[in-house]
Amino acid sequence: MSPFGKQGLPFLSARELARVGVVDVGSNSIRMVVFDGAARSPAYFYNEKVMAGLGQGLAATGRLNPEGAVRGMAALTRFAALAEGMGISALTCVATAAVREAEDGPAFHKAVERQTGLKLIVIDGEEEARLSAQGVLLGWPDARGLVCDIGGNSMELAEVEGGRIGRRATSPMGPFRLQQIEPKNLKKHIELIMDGLRDTVGADHERVYLVGGSWRAIARLDMERRAYPMTVLHEYRMTPDDVMATVKWIGDRDIADLRTLTGISTSRIELVPLAMQVLRQLVLTFKPAEIAISSYGIREGLLYEQMSPGIRKRDPLIEAARFTERQMARMPGFGKKLYQFLLPLFGDVAPERDRLIRAACLLHDTSWRAHPDYRAEACFDNVTRANLAALSHPERVFLGLALLHRYKNSRAGSAMTPLFELLSEDEIRDAEVLGKAMRFGAMFSIADPAEAGALTLDRDAGTLALRLTRTGRALMGEVAEARFQTLCKAMGVEGVVS
Repeated sequence: MSPFGKQGLPFLSARELARVGVVDVGSNSIRMVVFDGAARSPAYFYNEKVMAGLGQGLAATGRLNPEGAVRGMAALTRFAALAEGMGISALTCVATAAVREAEDGPAFHKAVERQTGLKLIVIDGEEEARLSAQGVLLGWPDARGLVCDIGGNSMELAEVEGGRIGRRATSPMGPFRLQQIEPKNLKKHIELIMDGLRDTVGADHERVYLVGGSWRAIARLDMERRAYPMTVLHEYRMTPDDVMATVKWIGDRDIADLRTLTGISTSRIELVPLAMQVLRQLVLTFKPAEIAISSYGIREGLLYEQMSPGIRKRDPLIEAARFTERQMARMPGFGKKLYQFLLPLFGDVAPERDRLIRAACLLHDTSWRAHPDYRAEACFDNVTRANLAALSHPERVFLGLALLHRYKNSRAGSAMTPLFELLSEDEIRDAEVLGKAMRFGAMFSIADPAEAGALTLDRDAGTLALRLTRTGRALMGEVAEARFQTLCKAMGVEGVVS
């Protein structure tokens, strides 16, 4: 049974999900997150972490780290006060490996409730695996593979496919635990545990989703090794060969130098060498074709737990774009009309591209407050670095480039040029066409471009026809005409206005 009760946490309405708080008491860090915004794709309204180290030394002493317990209690006292100040009524607090395994964990649990009023729920390893997997599903609705969540004292695995969670397993392979193993025995120790995990969850997983700060630190170092042009960790992809190359690259360098290079915290970077050995064996044991980094884990899993099936089925990208349009656009609702007006340009486009076109149209006017000289770059930067789910790195750049061209015809000399290498030439061209189509459509009509005219693309004839209504003839001034012809040139067709 779930520790939240037979039915789990109650489903919340879209309105209630607009402001939900979560406190995660882990072995290494204690974090409070308050989610805000679109129900299916919330933003981080508040996010604070304290590296308390509750579980440091637990394997040797069987007790919580005394200093960590003091720091943890101070953090939780502050978080309780913050939640009260924000008026957070839906606040869920969970504790994982350190509190559940320490002999003084129950005493700490009671002290937290007595001193802070927070109702701490201690979850077991399999429940931790389930919630982490749900966090991955929040970010990747179509996730399929093996979720691997590493904390300070444990590592959990869970299968995901078709929106469901399958076999789960937990293990004592957090870096704090591994610090107690003799270095000469460590490799064999990790290998034996990993073999047991493979027996439990199976080995046929083409993709592994990595959850946890230690994994993200390794991914950040992999980016540095590869001179990768983007530093967004969510949905960053690595191959097994990348992992092995980075393991060697890290091993050949001084940890302090790596910290200076990347800005990773001291407490986190110190755990990287042990986490690195676990990741190496994970790849050797499970042999995935691809490794993906998830910034979403147990905290997002707790939010997902409170979503109804209907809300879970929504597209996180489109939900976020709609919410942003409502909050920031000059004319909320115009994005949908713009999409419908431009749809004839794209024909039988694949669903994966169609959702990017929809999102771009919804976001096309959300950076209007930026200075005109920097608006194009602001659009690009906002999208490529935004907290958006269900969006790969190439898709981020495609969307950003389309929005750049919504405000600017040329991308020459852009500071964002290094990111364009994540796209093919065809993708760059398609993003430019989409951007210039929005650039025309957005100023063609104030209320609804369909009231001013209709577009018809004839690829065989090589023409793009714009048939104007009476209203459209009045609106088709020289600026609109110039933007229409610029679009036609980008598409390689002749523009015909009638």
